[in-house]
Amino acid sequence: MSRDNDGPRDRSIPRGRLSRLGHFGRLASGMAGGMMAEGARRLAAGERPRLSDLILTPGNARRVADRLSHLRGAAMKLGQMISMDAGDLLPPELAAILATLRSQAYRMPPHQLDQVLKMEWGGDWRRRFTRFDAAPIAAASIGQVHRAVLHDGRALAIKVQYPGVRESIDADVDNVATLLRISNLLPPSLDLRPLLAEAKRQLADEADYLREGAQMRAYADRLAGDDRYAIPGLHDALTTGRVLAMDFVEGQPIESLGGAPQAVRDKTMTLLIELVLRELFEFGFMQTDPNFANYRWQPETERLVLLDFGATRAVPAATAQAYRALIDAGLAHDRVRIREIAVETGFLGAAAVAAHRPAVDRIIAAIDDAMRRPGPFDFGDRTFVPVVRAEAPALLQDRRTWHVPEVETLFVQRKVSGTALLAARLRARVDVVGLASAATT
Repeated sequence: MSRDNDGPRDRSIPRGRLSRLGHFGRLASGMAGGMMAEGARRLAAGERPRLSDLILTPGNARRVADRLSHLRGAAMKLGQMISMDAGDLLPPELAAILATLRSQAYRMPPHQLDQVLKMEWGGDWRRRFTRFDAAPIAAASIGQVHRAVLHDGRALAIKVQYPGVRESIDADVDNVATLLRISNLLPPSLDLRPLLAEAKRQLADEADYLREGAQMRAYADRLAGDDRYAIPGLHDALTTGRVLAMDFVEGQPIESLGGAPQAVRDKTMTLLIELVLRELFEFGFMQTDPNFANYRWQPETERLVLLDFGATRAVPAATAQAYRALIDAGLAHDRVRIREIAVETGFLGAAAVAAHRPAVDRIIAAIDDAMRRPGPFDFGDRTFVPVVRAEAPALLQDRRTWHVPEVETLFVQRKVSGTALLAARLRARVDVVGLASAATT
């Protein structure tokens, strides 16, 4: 749980549609004021700033991060997705600010927490426990987690959903989309309707804790007998649509392993990458949220703890086959085929490749060169990143060729990209080629 100088801050989560809409209105006004101030400053300095330069200022990023942290729910979830998916392409100042959306900025005050639990468990809910910690041990976009102890001594982790989250999903997604449109960050020709519709459905699934409990059990069944992974047990008697009760499983945050021995970092990420490949090619189901907080590491048992199964979704056979074809081309180091498959399967837009083929080919070549090196792939060796950073702006600035991949591909790729980002953070060395070869044969 993150803390500021004064410790964690209580802040009631806005519940009503009008209340939440008002927050978006104040965000838009604040951003407009920030744009005017930045524009005046640059004009006074003799510059001719672009509109995107005025929008993507650190001041506006702070406004977005703070407002979305307060709103929680779908609004904050979309902000988290932007901050993680941008990866190495996001300016460092903005990446640092938006990263706050991946940690706790605010928590429900005790009176609001009590109201939620009374609605779900009844007025005497405290009698169910010998101890219930009012301060959350973790918080995310949809709910916060509390530790509790039953009368039989069993320790539980109780995830409590923020009030109004489920009811506000459609409006929050629409409001964020409107902000993107009026800020001119997206070209009018880009059709986001399929993505927004699926985002609403996915977020509704994540807000259904009964569904998440069932998915948690399903993962435990899939990994039964594999002692390398630990999954909490579900406590049915206390689980409702808005409260998820599970065993409390000890473990340290996975991102804290940055200073651990190389062998520990390598083993952790090998387990996680192997799991992603099994999700894609064996299970046909994937937990698509790569948030680092969803994983823990147990040093004593050397097990990877898996948490949060709300974003689990089926992987269509066509999506798995597209990844299989791309991996096969990559293992063969056939750069032309990699580009062709990337277009055929929708990873890349045909218009972007036609307009910027040399840049695309240089990016593919840089990544392929890194994968060709003997031994395990070193995620800490980011020598290909400068090439990507140098070539990507031309593609990103050509708004005419922007392309939205198939929705199913986007969700899977979010997990793949987030896993690679974590591996880079831990500077892990993993036999990616060996794992990919085994998974696709």
